[in-house]
Amino acid sequence: MKRLIFAVLAVMVMASPMANAQKVNKQVLLDKITKSDALVNDAKKGKKAATWIARGDAYFKAAIDPTKELFAGVEYPIVEVAMGVPESKTDGVVINNVTYTEMVYPWVKIYVANNKVITWEQTQFVKEGELIMEAFASYMKAYELDKKQAGKVELALGRLANFLLQTGNACQDLAKWGAAAENYYKAYYIKSHCASKDPNDAQYLYYAGYLWVLDGNIGSKNQASYKKAVEVFDKALALGYTDEKGDIYHFLYHAYNGQTDSAVRAANMQRAKQLLMEGLAKFPSNDNIIAALIDVYTSGDNVGDPSELVDMIDAALKRDPKNRDMWFGRGKVFFNLKNYDESIVSFKKVIELEPTNAQATFFIGYFYIAKGDAMGEEINKRDYKSNAEWKADSQKVTETYKEAVPFLEKAYELNPKDFSTVETLKILTFKLRDEDGMMYKYTKYNKLYEEMKAQQ
Repeated sequence: MKRLIFAVLAVMVMASPMANAQKVNKQVLLDKITKSDALVNDAKKGKKAATWIARGDAYFKAAIDPTKELFAGVEYPIVEVAMGVPESKTDGVVINNVTYTEMVYPWVKIYVANNKVITWEQTQFVKEGELIMEAFASYMKAYELDKKQAGKVELALGRLANFLLQTGNACQDLAKWGAAAENYYKAYYIKSHCASKDPNDAQYLYYAGYLWVLDGNIGSKNQASYKKAVEVFDKALALGYTDEKGDIYHFLYHAYNGQTDSAVRAANMQRAKQLLMEGLAKFPSNDNIIAALIDVYTSGDNVGDPSELVDMIDAALKRDPKNRDMWFGRGKVFFNLKNYDESIVSFKKVIELEPTNAQATFFIGYFYIAKGDAMGEEINKRDYKSNAEWKADSQKVTETYKEAVPFLEKAYELNPKDFSTVETLKILTFKLRDEDGMMYKYTKYNKLYEEMKAQQ
Protein backbone atom coordinates (compact mmCIF):
# COMPACT_ATOMS: atom_id res chain seq x y z
CA MET A 1 0.00 0.00 0.00
CA LYS A 2 1.53 3.30 -1.08
CA ARG A 3 2.19 6.03 1.41
CA LEU A 4 -0.89 8.16 1.90
CA ILE A 5 -0.60 11.83 1.06
CA PHE A 6 -3.15 14.24 2.45
CA ALA A 7 -3.65 17.89 1.66
CA VAL A 8 -2.99 19.54 4.97
CA LEU A 9 -3.31 23.32 5.46
CA ALA A 10 -0.15 24.19 7.36
CA VAL A 11 0.91 27.56 8.75
CA MET A 12 4.70 27.80 8.84
CA VAL A 13 5.89 29.76 11.87
CA MET A 14 9.31 30.87 10.65
CA ALA A 15 11.97 31.59 13.23
CA SER A 16 14.89 33.97 12.76
CA PRO A 17 17.71 32.63 10.53
CA MET A 18 19.88 32.95 13.62
CA ALA A 19 17.83 30.39 15.56
CA ASN A 20 19.98 27.52 16.76
CA ALA A 21 17.59 25.34 18.78
CA GLN A 22 14.06 24.00 18.55
CA LYS A 23 11.75 26.26 20.53
CA VAL A 24 8.90 24.64 22.45
CA ASN A 25 7.86 26.48 25.59
CA LYS A 26 6.50 23.57 27.54
CA GLN A 27 5.65 25.49 30.69
CA VAL A 28 3.66 28.14 28.85
CA LEU A 29 1.67 25.44 27.04
CA LEU A 30 1.01 23.57 30.29
CA ASP A 31 -0.06 26.79 32.02
CA LYS A 32 -2.60 27.43 29.26
CA ILE A 33 -3.99 23.91 29.67
CA THR A 34 -4.19 24.31 33.46
CA LYS A 35 -5.96 27.66 33.11
CA SER A 36 -8.42 26.29 30.51
CA ASP A 37 -9.20 23.29 32.73
CA ALA A 38 -9.96 25.62 35.60
CA LEU A 39 -12.19 27.86 33.48
CA VAL A 40 -14.39 25.03 32.18
CA ASN A 41 -14.93 23.96 35.78
CA ASP A 42 -16.05 27.44 36.74
CA ALA A 43 -19.79 27.57 37.41
CA LYS A 44 -20.41 30.47 35.02
CA LYS A 45 -17.62 30.34 32.46
CA GLY A 46 -18.00 26.58 32.07
CA LYS A 47 -21.40 27.17 30.49
CA LYS A 48 -19.96 29.28 27.68
CA ALA A 49 -19.00 27.71 24.36
CA ALA A 50 -16.07 30.11 24.01
CA THR A 51 -14.51 28.68 27.18
CA TRP A 52 -14.60 25.17 25.78
CA ILE A 53 -13.27 26.29 22.41
CA ALA A 54 -10.35 27.96 24.20
CA ARG A 55 -9.69 24.71 26.07
CA GLY A 56 -9.72 22.78 22.80
CA ASP A 57 -7.27 25.27 21.31
CA ALA A 58 -4.95 24.93 24.31
CA TYR A 59 -4.83 21.15 24.05
CA PHE A 60 -4.45 21.26 20.27
CA LYS A 61 -1.53 23.68 20.46
CA ALA A 62 0.19 21.51 23.06
CA ALA A 63 -0.20 18.52 20.75
CA ILE A 64 1.10 20.13 17.57
CA ASP A 65 3.77 22.54 18.84
CA PRO A 66 6.74 20.11 18.72
CA THR A 67 6.09 19.24 15.05
CA LYS A 68 4.27 22.31 13.75
CA GLU A 69 7.04 23.18 11.26
CA LEU A 70 7.03 19.72 9.69
CA PHE A 71 5.19 18.27 6.75
CA ALA A 72 6.20 15.60 4.26
CA GLY A 73 8.15 16.83 1.26
CA VAL A 74 9.30 20.17 2.67
CA GLU A 75 12.91 21.06 1.86
CA TYR A 76 15.00 20.37 4.94
CA PRO A 77 16.92 23.70 4.82
CA ILE A 78 13.58 25.48 5.32
CA VAL A 79 12.93 23.38 8.41
CA GLU A 80 16.40 24.14 9.73
CA VAL A 81 15.72 27.86 9.43
CA ALA A 82 12.55 27.38 11.49
CA MET A 83 13.83 24.88 14.04
CA GLY A 84 17.55 25.59 14.18
CA VAL A 85 20.41 23.17 13.72
CA PRO A 86 19.92 19.61 15.01
CA GLU A 87 21.65 18.34 18.12
CA SER A 88 23.11 15.49 16.06
CA LYS A 89 23.05 14.14 12.53
CA THR A 90 23.46 10.50 11.43
CA ASP A 91 23.67 9.34 7.82
CA GLY A 92 22.65 5.89 6.60
CA VAL A 93 19.83 5.24 9.07
CA VAL A 94 17.61 2.50 7.58
CA ILE A 95 13.96 2.31 8.61
CA ASN A 96 11.37 0.18 6.84
CA ASN A 97 13.90 -0.50 4.04
CA VAL A 98 14.45 3.21 3.35
CA THR A 99 17.76 4.97 4.01
CA TYR A 100 17.63 8.37 5.71
CA THR A 101 19.74 11.01 7.32
CA GLU A 102 18.50 11.31 10.89
CA MET A 103 18.34 14.81 12.39
CA VAL A 104 17.89 14.77 16.16
CA TYR A 105 16.14 17.68 17.86
CA PRO A 106 15.08 17.97 21.51
CA TRP A 107 11.46 17.06 20.73
CA VAL A 108 11.63 15.14 17.48
CA LYS A 109 13.78 13.05 15.17
CA ILE A 110 13.48 14.11 11.54
CA TYR A 111 14.27 11.69 8.71
CA VAL A 112 15.56 13.28 5.53
CA ALA A 113 16.19 11.86 2.04
CA ASN A 114 17.30 13.84 -1.01
CA ASN A 115 17.35 16.93 1.21
CA LYS A 116 13.61 16.65 1.89
CA VAL A 117 11.74 15.77 5.05
CA ILE A 118 10.14 12.36 4.55
CA THR A 119 8.97 11.49 8.04
CA TRP A 120 9.61 12.12 11.72
CA GLU A 121 9.19 10.68 15.19
CA GLN A 122 8.19 12.80 18.16
CA THR A 123 10.31 11.84 21.17
CA GLN A 124 9.02 14.23 23.84
CA PHE A 125 5.51 15.45 24.62
CA VAL A 126 4.22 18.56 26.32
CA LYS A 127 1.78 16.49 28.36
CA GLU A 128 1.06 12.79 28.56
CA GLY A 129 -2.33 11.58 27.46
CA GLU A 130 -4.71 11.95 24.54
CA LEU A 131 -4.28 15.65 23.83
CA ILE A 132 -6.04 15.57 20.47
CA MET A 133 -9.00 13.66 21.86
CA GLU A 134 -9.21 16.08 24.80
CA ALA A 135 -9.34 18.91 22.27
CA PHE A 136 -12.04 17.04 20.36
CA ALA A 137 -14.15 16.57 23.48
CA SER A 138 -13.83 20.28 24.25
CA TYR A 139 -14.93 21.37 20.78
CA MET A 140 -17.89 19.00 20.88
CA LYS A 141 -18.91 20.41 24.27
CA ALA A 142 -18.77 23.93 22.78
CA TYR A 143 -21.12 22.84 19.99
CA GLU A 144 -23.45 21.21 22.52
CA LEU A 145 -23.66 24.51 24.43
CA ASP A 146 -24.07 26.74 21.39
CA LYS A 147 -25.06 25.40 17.97
CA LYS A 148 -24.11 28.76 16.48
CA GLN A 149 -20.48 27.75 16.99
CA ALA A 150 -20.88 25.00 14.37
CA GLY A 151 -18.64 26.78 11.86
CA LYS A 152 -15.77 27.24 14.31
CA VAL A 153 -16.14 23.70 15.60
CA GLU A 154 -16.17 22.27 12.08
CA LEU A 155 -12.91 24.03 11.25
CA ALA A 156 -11.35 22.91 14.52
CA LEU A 157 -12.33 19.27 13.96
CA GLY A 158 -10.81 19.43 10.48
CA ARG A 159 -7.51 20.61 11.97
CA LEU A 160 -7.55 17.78 14.49
CA ALA A 161 -8.24 15.15 11.83
CA ASN A 162 -5.55 16.51 9.52
CA PHE A 163 -2.98 16.39 12.31
CA LEU A 164 -3.91 12.78 13.05
CA LEU A 165 -3.67 11.82 9.38
CA GLN A 166 -0.28 13.48 9.11
CA THR A 167 0.88 11.69 12.26
CA GLY A 168 -0.49 8.43 10.87
CA ASN A 169 1.59 8.94 7.74
CA ALA A 170 4.71 9.47 9.80
CA CYS A 171 4.03 6.35 11.89
CA GLN A 172 3.46 4.30 8.74
CA ASP A 173 6.78 5.40 7.25
CA LEU A 174 8.49 4.32 10.46
CA ALA A 175 6.78 0.88 10.33
CA LYS A 176 4.85 1.70 13.50
CA TRP A 177 1.78 -0.02 12.11
CA GLY A 178 -0.35 -0.07 15.24
CA ALA A 179 0.24 3.61 16.02
CA ALA A 180 -0.52 4.53 12.41
CA ALA A 181 -3.78 2.56 12.57
CA GLU A 182 -4.81 4.31 15.80
CA ASN A 183 -4.26 7.72 14.22
CA TYR A 184 -6.25 6.89 11.08
CA TYR A 185 -9.09 5.49 13.16
CA LYS A 186 -9.22 8.56 15.39
CA ALA A 187 -9.17 10.79 12.29
CA TYR A 188 -12.21 8.93 10.97
CA TYR A 189 -13.94 9.14 14.33
CA ILE A 190 -13.47 12.90 14.50
CA LYS A 191 -14.50 13.43 10.88
CA SER A 192 -17.66 11.39 11.49
CA HIS A 193 -18.78 14.13 13.88
CA CYS A 194 -18.48 16.87 11.29
CA ALA A 195 -21.75 18.32 10.01
CA SER A 196 -20.62 18.03 6.39
CA LYS A 197 -19.83 14.31 6.36
CA ASP A 198 -17.82 12.93 3.44
CA PRO A 199 -18.59 9.28 2.53
CA ASN A 200 -14.96 8.92 1.41
CA ASP A 201 -13.85 9.36 5.01
CA ALA A 202 -14.65 5.66 5.48
CA GLN A 203 -11.40 5.01 3.62
CA TYR A 204 -9.60 5.82 6.87
CA LEU A 205 -11.30 2.81 8.45
CA TYR A 206 -9.91 0.70 5.60
CA TYR A 207 -6.40 2.09 6.09
CA ALA A 208 -6.64 1.51 9.85
CA GLY A 209 -7.78 -2.09 9.34
CA TYR A 210 -5.00 -2.79 6.85
CA LEU A 211 -2.39 -1.39 9.23
CA TRP A 212 -3.75 -3.37 12.19
CA VAL A 213 -3.42 -6.52 10.08
CA LEU A 214 0.20 -5.57 9.42
CA ASP A 215 0.70 -4.93 13.12
CA GLY A 216 -0.68 -8.35 13.97
CA ASN A 217 1.41 -10.02 11.30
CA ILE A 218 4.80 -8.29 11.30
CA GLY A 219 4.57 -5.54 13.92
CA SER A 220 3.61 -6.27 17.50
CA LYS A 221 2.23 -9.70 16.53
CA ASN A 222 -0.60 -8.86 18.90
CA GLN A 223 -3.82 -10.83 18.51
CA ALA A 224 -5.75 -7.76 19.63
CA SER A 225 -4.63 -5.96 16.47
CA TYR A 226 -6.43 -8.54 14.32
CA LYS A 227 -9.60 -8.06 16.36
CA LYS A 228 -9.41 -4.29 15.91
CA ALA A 229 -8.94 -4.81 12.17
CA VAL A 230 -12.13 -6.90 11.98
CA GLU A 231 -14.08 -4.18 13.82
CA VAL A 232 -13.03 -1.34 11.52
CA PHE A 233 -13.37 -3.39 8.32
CA ASP A 234 -16.89 -4.42 9.35
CA LYS A 235 -17.72 -0.81 10.09
CA ALA A 236 -16.42 0.29 6.68
CA LEU A 237 -18.48 -2.37 4.89
CA ALA A 238 -21.57 -1.44 6.93
CA LEU A 239 -21.10 2.12 5.66
CA GLY A 240 -21.06 0.80 2.10
CA TYR A 241 -17.32 1.37 1.61
CA THR A 242 -15.07 -0.86 -0.46
CA ASP A 243 -11.76 0.03 -1.99
CA GLU A 244 -11.57 0.16 -5.78
CA LYS A 245 -10.32 -3.42 -6.18
CA GLY A 246 -12.22 -5.00 -3.31
CA ASP A 247 -9.10 -5.95 -1.35
CA ILE A 248 -10.90 -5.05 1.86
CA TYR A 249 -12.39 -8.57 1.77
CA HIS A 250 -8.93 -10.11 1.35
CA PHE A 251 -7.54 -8.19 4.31
CA LEU A 252 -10.63 -8.92 6.39
CA TYR A 253 -9.96 -12.63 5.88
CA HIS A 254 -6.41 -12.17 7.18
CA ALA A 255 -7.81 -10.31 10.20
CA TYR A 256 -9.99 -13.33 11.01
CA ASN A 257 -7.34 -15.91 10.16
CA GLY A 258 -4.74 -14.18 12.31
CA GLN A 259 -6.78 -14.83 15.45
CA THR A 260 -5.27 -18.27 15.98
CA ASP A 261 -5.90 -18.24 19.73
CA SER A 262 -9.57 -17.42 19.38
CA ALA A 263 -12.07 -19.70 21.09
CA VAL A 264 -14.48 -18.98 18.23
CA ARG A 265 -12.05 -19.69 15.40
CA ALA A 266 -14.42 -22.07 13.61
CA ALA A 267 -17.15 -19.42 13.60
CA ASN A 268 -14.62 -16.80 12.49
CA MET A 269 -13.54 -18.89 9.52
CA GLN A 270 -17.14 -19.47 8.48
CA ARG A 271 -17.70 -15.72 8.68
CA ALA A 272 -14.53 -15.12 6.66
CA LYS A 273 -15.75 -17.54 3.99
CA GLN A 274 -19.13 -15.78 3.83
CA LEU A 275 -17.50 -12.36 3.44
CA LEU A 276 -15.06 -13.60 0.81
CA MET A 277 -17.95 -15.02 -1.19
CA GLU A 278 -19.72 -11.67 -0.94
CA GLY A 279 -16.55 -9.95 -2.06
CA LEU A 280 -16.08 -12.31 -4.99
CA ALA A 281 -19.64 -11.62 -6.17
CA LYS A 282 -18.79 -7.90 -6.28
CA PHE A 283 -15.22 -8.27 -7.55
CA PRO A 284 -15.11 -11.51 -9.57
CA SER A 285 -11.68 -10.72 -11.02
CA ASN A 286 -9.96 -10.13 -7.67
CA ASP A 287 -7.39 -12.89 -7.43
CA ASN A 288 -6.52 -11.93 -3.85
CA ILE A 289 -10.04 -12.88 -2.81
CA ILE A 290 -9.76 -16.21 -4.62
CA ALA A 291 -6.38 -16.85 -2.99
CA ALA A 292 -7.93 -16.13 0.42
CA LEU A 293 -10.78 -18.55 -0.34
CA ILE A 294 -8.23 -21.21 -1.18
CA ASP A 295 -6.63 -20.67 2.23
CA VAL A 296 -10.02 -20.87 3.94
CA TYR A 297 -11.03 -24.10 2.22
CA THR A 298 -7.65 -25.76 2.75
CA SER A 299 -7.10 -24.54 6.33
CA GLY A 300 -8.45 -27.66 7.96
CA ASP A 301 -11.24 -25.67 9.61
CA ASN A 302 -13.99 -27.61 7.77
CA VAL A 303 -15.64 -24.64 6.10
CA GLY A 304 -16.82 -26.58 3.04
CA ASP A 305 -15.92 -28.73 0.04
CA PRO A 306 -12.75 -27.46 -1.71
CA SER A 307 -14.15 -28.64 -5.05
CA GLU A 308 -16.37 -25.54 -4.98
CA LEU A 309 -13.24 -23.53 -5.71
CA VAL A 310 -11.90 -25.31 -8.79
CA ASP A 311 -13.90 -23.40 -11.38
CA MET A 312 -13.03 -20.07 -9.76
CA ILE A 313 -9.33 -20.90 -9.67
CA ASP A 314 -9.18 -22.09 -13.27
CA ALA A 315 -11.02 -18.96 -14.42
CA ALA A 316 -8.47 -16.84 -12.57
CA LEU A 317 -5.60 -18.75 -14.19
CA LYS A 318 -7.08 -18.14 -17.62
CA ARG A 319 -6.81 -14.43 -16.85
CA ASP A 320 -3.30 -14.76 -15.45
CA PRO A 321 -1.61 -18.07 -16.33
CA LYS A 322 1.67 -16.92 -14.77
CA ASN A 323 0.19 -16.39 -11.33
CA ARG A 324 2.51 -18.60 -9.31
CA ASP A 325 0.53 -18.22 -6.07
CA MET A 326 -2.68 -19.26 -7.81
CA TRP A 327 -1.04 -22.41 -9.20
CA PHE A 328 0.25 -23.11 -5.70
CA GLY A 329 -3.27 -22.71 -4.31
CA ARG A 330 -4.70 -24.91 -7.05
CA GLY A 331 -2.28 -27.65 -6.03
CA LYS A 332 -3.34 -27.32 -2.39
CA VAL A 333 -7.01 -27.60 -3.32
CA PHE A 334 -6.51 -30.73 -5.39
CA PHE A 335 -4.34 -32.26 -2.68
CA ASN A 336 -7.23 -31.78 -0.25
CA LEU A 337 -9.45 -33.49 -2.81
CA LYS A 338 -6.86 -36.31 -2.98
CA ASN A 339 -6.46 -35.68 -6.71
CA TYR A 340 -2.69 -36.07 -6.63
CA ASP A 341 -2.23 -35.94 -10.39
CA GLU A 342 -3.72 -32.45 -10.60
CA SER A 343 -1.74 -31.40 -7.53
CA ILE A 344 1.44 -32.52 -9.28
CA VAL A 345 0.47 -30.71 -12.49
CA SER A 346 -0.15 -27.51 -10.54
CA PHE A 347 3.10 -27.60 -8.59
CA LYS A 348 5.11 -28.44 -11.69
CA LYS A 349 3.71 -25.21 -13.09
CA VAL A 350 4.91 -23.43 -9.96
CA ILE A 351 8.50 -24.59 -10.45
CA GLU A 352 8.27 -23.84 -14.16
CA LEU A 353 7.55 -20.24 -13.16
CA GLU A 354 10.00 -20.30 -10.24
CA PRO A 355 12.66 -23.03 -10.69
CA THR A 356 14.37 -22.27 -7.37
CA ASN A 357 11.25 -22.76 -5.24
CA ALA A 358 12.45 -25.50 -2.89
CA GLN A 359 9.11 -25.80 -1.11
CA ALA A 360 7.12 -26.41 -4.29
CA THR A 361 9.77 -28.87 -5.52
CA PHE A 362 9.54 -30.79 -2.24
CA PHE A 363 5.75 -30.89 -2.46
CA ILE A 364 5.86 -32.53 -5.90
CA GLY A 365 7.90 -35.35 -4.40
CA TYR A 366 5.55 -35.49 -1.44
CA PHE A 367 2.51 -35.70 -3.75
CA TYR A 368 4.06 -38.62 -5.64
CA ILE A 369 4.54 -40.39 -2.30
CA ALA A 370 0.93 -39.65 -1.32
CA LYS A 371 -0.22 -40.98 -4.68
CA GLY A 372 1.84 -44.14 -4.20
CA ASP A 373 0.44 -44.62 -0.70
CA ALA A 374 -3.12 -44.27 -2.04
CA MET A 375 -2.40 -46.81 -4.79
CA GLY A 376 -0.98 -49.20 -2.17
CA GLU A 377 -4.13 -48.88 -0.08
CA GLU A 378 -6.24 -49.81 -3.10
CA ILE A 379 -4.08 -52.88 -3.73
CA ASN A 380 -4.62 -54.02 -0.16
CA LYS A 381 -8.38 -53.77 -0.64
CA ARG A 382 -8.47 -55.76 -3.87
CA ASP A 383 -9.00 -59.51 -4.09
CA TYR A 384 -6.38 -60.60 -6.67
CA LYS A 385 -6.91 -63.77 -8.69
CA SER A 386 -3.26 -64.15 -9.66
CA ASN A 387 0.14 -63.29 -8.22
CA ALA A 388 1.22 -61.82 -11.58
CA GLU A 389 -1.59 -59.28 -11.48
CA TRP A 390 -0.64 -58.28 -7.93
CA LYS A 391 3.01 -57.91 -8.91
CA ALA A 392 2.10 -55.73 -11.88
CA ASP A 393 0.07 -53.37 -9.72
CA SER A 394 2.72 -53.35 -7.00
CA GLN A 395 5.35 -52.35 -9.57
CA LYS A 396 3.17 -49.38 -10.57
CA VAL A 397 3.26 -48.27 -6.95
CA THR A 398 7.05 -48.63 -6.91
CA GLU A 399 7.41 -46.60 -10.12
CA THR A 400 5.24 -43.87 -8.62
CA TYR A 401 7.45 -43.73 -5.54
CA LYS A 402 10.54 -43.59 -7.75
CA GLU A 403 9.16 -40.50 -9.50
CA ALA A 404 9.30 -38.68 -6.18
CA VAL A 405 13.05 -39.15 -5.72
CA PRO A 406 14.44 -36.64 -8.28
CA PHE A 407 12.14 -33.90 -7.03
CA LEU A 408 13.08 -34.49 -3.41
CA GLU A 409 16.76 -34.53 -4.34
CA LYS A 410 16.33 -31.27 -6.22
CA ALA A 411 14.58 -29.80 -3.17
CA TYR A 412 17.56 -30.88 -1.05
CA GLU A 413 19.93 -29.28 -3.55
CA LEU A 414 17.96 -26.02 -3.35
CA ASN A 415 17.74 -26.13 0.44
CA PRO A 416 20.33 -28.51 1.94
CA LYS A 417 19.53 -27.40 5.49
CA ASP A 418 15.93 -28.65 5.41
CA PHE A 419 15.74 -31.58 7.81
CA SER A 420 12.33 -32.80 6.62
CA THR A 421 13.57 -33.19 3.04
CA VAL A 422 16.52 -35.32 4.16
CA GLU A 423 14.32 -37.38 6.46
CA THR A 424 11.79 -38.00 3.66
CA LEU A 425 14.58 -39.04 1.26
CA LYS A 426 15.99 -41.41 3.86
CA ILE A 427 12.62 -43.13 4.41
CA LEU A 428 11.73 -43.27 0.71
CA THR A 429 15.08 -44.62 -0.50
CA PHE A 430 14.96 -47.30 2.17
CA LYS A 431 11.51 -48.30 0.94
CA LEU A 432 13.00 -48.50 -2.58
CA ARG A 433 16.28 -50.10 -1.49
CA ASP A 434 15.86 -53.10 -3.83
CA GLU A 435 15.67 -50.81 -6.87
CA ASP A 436 18.84 -49.93 -8.82
CA GLY A 437 20.95 -47.28 -7.11
CA MET A 438 18.55 -46.75 -4.23
CA MET A 439 20.66 -48.47 -1.55
CA TYR A 440 23.49 -46.07 -2.35
CA LYS A 441 21.09 -43.13 -2.02
CA TYR A 442 19.74 -44.51 1.24
CA THR A 443 23.27 -44.72 2.70
CA LYS A 444 23.92 -41.11 1.65
CA TYR A 445 20.73 -39.65 3.08
CA ASN A 446 20.77 -41.79 6.20
CA LYS A 447 24.23 -40.40 6.99
CA LEU A 448 23.05 -36.83 6.38
CA TYR A 449 20.00 -37.49 8.53
CA GLU A 450 22.11 -38.72 11.45
CA GLU A 451 24.47 -35.73 11.15
CA MET A 452 21.62 -33.23 11.08
CA LYS A 453 19.82 -34.95 13.94
CA ALA A 454 22.97 -34.79 16.05
CA GLN A 455 23.18 -31.04 15.46
CA GLN A 456 19.62 -30.37 16.60
